[in-house]
Amino acid sequence: MTALLRLDSIAKDFPGVRALDGITFEAARGELVALLGPSGCGKSTLLRLVAGLDAPSAGAISWLGLNEGRPAPGEVGFVFQEPTLMPWANVIDNIALPLRLLRREGSPQGAIEDLIAAVGLKGFEAALPRTLSGGMKMRVSLARALSTTPSVLLLDEPFGALDEITRNALNDALLKLRSERVLTILFVTHSVVESVYLANRVIVFSPRPGRIAQSFTIEAPQDRTQGFRFTQAYTEQCRAVSAALTRAMGARHVA
Repeated sequence: MTALLRLDSIAKDFPGVRALDGITFEAARGELVALLGPSGCGKSTLLRLVAGLDAPSAGAISWLGLNEGRPAPGEVGFVFQEPTLMPWANVIDNIALPLRLLRREGSPQGAIEDLIAAVGLKGFEAALPRTLSGGMKMRVSLARALSTTPSVLLLDEPFGALDEITRNALNDALLKLRSERVLTILFVTHSVVESVYLANRVIVFSPRPGRIAQSFTIEAPQDRTQGFRFTQAYTEQCRAVSAALTRAMGARHVA
């Protein structure tokens, strides 16, 4: 796979605190990279740096094959931990918000309708956020991030507050979207089982200051289904990633 994004020796300092130190890796076009680590290790900060919402204190972020080495407006989508929907706007208007902000009001209505169908919200186009479940709100947030047709999607533990059934369903929806749209995805999570199910590669972070403790290439079918969760390969990779995370946190791993 062709590299789309490169991080080289990234560090980030806040007053009195080094949040990230020496982060170096690449993400290929169409690859899903899971960033796994304990709370406070700088995973969310790293997403903000990639999104351009903040600047690194040291190191460089390089975009390969994009417009003059940097993403165009709308080329990076961001899904936060909370859906942050406009409470007075219906599903269609919430999804279309980035298009209006980028002055793309002329975008075809069919594109929004296709997104609504892709995230499983057909029939809820006119619904207001207060009438939606947590999982449905997150589906709206995901569709909103995809409305500008980004090349890169950044997800900051978007499914962490959802029940297991809803979380698994959204995992599958995300994998389908990645395949159909050839998205490069950085996915922050605290869940070992989620990271192994979703990712082509899992990067394990140490506690603050966040450093890369270990990286795993996940061996899995190209088109994953729930059946993968019950295979020996999945179980063994979850165990290996879990052991690496425990070592990174400085605790003794119990098999």
